[in-house]
Amino acid sequence: MLPGNKNTQEMKQTMKIKLMTLLTATLILTASISLFAEGTDGVKTTLRDDDARYVRVGEKVYAAHCASCHGAELEGQANWRKRDAEGYLPAPPHDETGHTWHHADDLLFEITKYGPGAVIGEPDYQTRMPAYAGVLSDDQIIAVLSYIKFSWPEEQRGWQEEINNPRKDGFTAPGKPAVKGGTP
Repeated sequence: MLPGNKNTQEMKQTMKIKLMTLLTATLILTASISLFAEGTDGVKTTLRDDDARYVRVGEKVYAAHCASCHGAELEGQANWRKRDAEGYLPAPPHDETGHTWHHADDLLFEITKYGPGAVIGEPDYQTRMPAYAGVLSDDQIIAVLSYIKFSWPEEQRGWQEEINNPRKDGFTAPGKPAVKGGTP
């Protein structure tokens, strides 16, 4: 055996192990993205911010059910990132200053319908955000969220669209997935 061959073989073996570890991690991540793409209820929901009927209905439903906490102008409550004396987070803004656009359509739908605790798997999660299942129909929830999404500047809508359409390789895919619901 020539000097240095043992090191070369060890380096190749180490590289193979690292490559296999990376490949395994990538496969697990891809499977997780695919598995959780439909979230809590097993149905992927897409908002209809491109449909004026949904946006109009959503504005009315928002005024009746959401504005008292999240603000008439989507501005949220003051200090929304800091828990209050009772341990609750104030209602966040739904405009571009908040974090709503950081989440996929489906996740926003599920948080609204089932409540944050159910979605994150912590039924005792401390929140004032009610679950709207049984209060609003799926189409009304889609309409409210479509109204909120419609209000965002193009930059935030573009970022949120990338979150909605991940490809298995981690980049974004063009187009929109199928929609839950019919007309508002």
